[in-house]
Amino acid sequence: MNRIVITLIVSVFLISCNSAKNVNKSENKSAKTEKTESAFFIDSVTVKKHLYTLASDEMEGRKTGTQGIEKAAKYIENEFKRIGLTTFEDLETYRQTFNFTPRNSKEEISTANIIGVLEGKSKKDEYVIISAHYDHLGNEGKGDDKIYNGANDDASGVTGVLALAEYFKQVGNERTIVFAAFTGEEMGLIGSTEFGKGIDASVFVAGINLEMIGKVPSFGPNTAWLTGFERSDFGKIIQKNLMGTGYQLFPDPYKNFNLFFRSDNASLARLGVPSHTFSTTPIDVDKDYHKVSDEAETLNMTVITQTIQAVAKGTESIINGKDIPTRVVLEEK
Repeated sequence: MNRIVITLIVSVFLISCNSAKNVNKSENKSAKTEKTESAFFIDSVTVKKHLYTLASDEMEGRKTGTQGIEKAAKYIENEFKRIGLTTFEDLETYRQTFNFTPRNSKEEISTANIIGVLEGKSKKDEYVIISAHYDHLGNEGKGDDKIYNGANDDASGVTGVLALAEYFKQVGNERTIVFAAFTGEEMGLIGSTEFGKGIDASVFVAGINLEMIGKVPSFGPNTAWLTGFERSDFGKIIQKNLMGTGYQLFPDPYKNFNLFFRSDNASLARLGVPSHTFSTTPIDVDKDYHKVSDEAETLNMTVITQTIQAVAKGTESIINGKDIPTRVVLEEK
């Protein structure tokens, strides 16, 4: 009887041990899966925080040269610091400060691009820039609501820059990534032009610009469009990387608007860099463009989050050094 009891006890003990091992293996596997999945996750809560902060009334419309844009600059700087980005080349801070005189004005303005860097590994001497403009039109509206909040144009794009900085900080990058929030875009691509003056364009293998990514495209959900699609093979690389994801990238359908040369990608494209702009907005029918009605509440947070995720996935082979887009065709079309 005692031998039987002992045998049973040992058997139960062994079964329990094996079960515990299996549970531990399962938990470890689950933890690894969760870690892998979270590494490729764009946090929609943080995305919403960025957008609503940058497009808030507190930012006073973010007009270049005002206290409103200064508040936005400080917010972006603080986020770059939190994420752990370094400064660009010989700059001592995230600011590339410069002066310029706007058209139809005699008054010189001091302003700054906000630039952070995530150094690459095996190809750290090759650069990719991810950009958007953080300026807008200010608070000189004529109705009861005087603030041009610029939620879609282009707080949504800056939100994407911040989210992608955090994303690539987590997942890693072989090429060096420059994250830039440009000033003065609304006054004529002032900030990106100033940036272009001081760089060696030959080391920049690609430019990823985000502009107005907050509305459902004319192509439907899970889509975006790219300016200058025919000017390099950048777009085809993105399409290849997005195959099987359910997300599609289309060539810019609004050729009559000449959009390739109306956003900050153009400043680098004119230097030969394959620099293109991602957008989702049906610009031909958008009623909020450059209106005080461009508020955060009018935007689709799912569209913004999914577009940022698609840009991350679509540019993956460029960021990691596997693909090099052809240099952009320089002549204006």
